Amino acid sequence: QVRLVESGGGLVQAGGSLRLSCAASGSIFRINAMAWYRQAPGKQRELVAAMISRGSTNYADSVKGRFTISRDNPKNTVYLQMNSLKPEDTAVYYCAAEVDGSGCLGCHYWGQGTQVTVSS
Repeated sequence: QVRLVESGGGLVQAGGSLRLSCAASGSIFRINAMAWYRQAPGKQRELVAAMISRGSTNYADSVKGRFTISRDNPKNTVYLQMNSLKPEDTAVYYCAAEVDGSGCLGCHYWGQGTQVTVSS
């Protein structure tokens, strides 16, 4: 079993910054990819940023140039540095990971979510 725990959400004014963290724990052989998704009220969950084990990254067009995803592999932790935040970035942010663990290869796991609110 793998557990993802997010932290770092909160309330910030437009133009401000936040850094989200997501730590994976449990029976992990390898983390193939980690990503951040978000879901705003009344909207579908969307991919914000992703990083595969080799370091390749992918960003939603709406956050390119403002958000940066990074990983600390020894700590099984992924970060999302969010700069120049806008009110439309307000959402619950979820961490996701594809993990090779005991009893399951390539399984997907989700964190519980952390609220990010950007005031205008």
